[in-house]
Amino acid sequence: MRFRPCIDIHNGKVKQIVGGSLQDKGDQAKENFISDKDAAWYAGLYRKYGLTGGHVILLNAKESPWYRQTRAQALEALGAYPGGLQVGGGITPETAPAYLEAGADKVIVTSYVFQDGQVAEDRLKQMVRQVTRDRLVLDISCRRQADRYYIVTDRWQKFTKVELTVDSLDYFGEYACELLVHAVDVEGRAEGIETAVAELLGGWGRLPVTYAGGIHSYEDIQCLHALGRGKVDFTIGSALDIFGGELEFEKVAAMNIL
Repeated sequence: MRFRPCIDIHNGKVKQIVGGSLQDKGDQAKENFISDKDAAWYAGLYRKYGLTGGHVILLNAKESPWYRQTRAQALEALGAYPGGLQVGGGITPETAPAYLEAGADKVIVTSYVFQDGQVAEDRLKQMVRQVTRDRLVLDISCRRQADRYYIVTDRWQKFTKVELTVDSLDYFGEYACELLVHAVDVEGRAEGIETAVAELLGGWGRLPVTYAGGIHSYEDIQCLHALGRGKVDFTIGSALDIFGGELEFEKVAAMNIL
């Protein structure tokens, strides 16, 4: 179990938001924290502590008037910590090479490999051909419908018809070197983890997988460690003191290997 740091960028600023509140229309989101430091500062901090495999996420659509500023921040972060960070947000086969050349260790992809609520396998294979499986992370973040969890795309705004199950984990695991799963309904709320999602991921354990969403205490981390059987990495946003929360970054960073 490892701590994976994050840098979420929205409207050209490093922010922590309530994940389910994000809207492309008007570039709106409920904000928990807006940093006065840039993305490169956070990248430098993670580099100082030797934290690898962190996620830089662009939260603006390409059509947004803020996209250029958000992308510029992401590129600066990658340049500040080459080989130490992954990047996601609107990644396609056409845009992926530039991020890898800019210093990204891996690219994180979601929306491109879905069409009309289903997996577009031709696009998934195209992505693998472009960047290779060893540099592809699939973000299969999910939201609850009734008692099931379905993968969501387009900055968590659109439900797909693909349920998060052992079978779907097996399927995506054939194409990627690791998986990233945000439990979007609790993302940014600091109200505790989605235990069912954590347990599912821990019971799978075929590839490295990172869980995000709801962690707000050291007890939550220990709970994730237990439910995930020590196999599930974790990321924390709003609850960290570097993002205005109460959990000490240095203490969490020291939990990088449990």
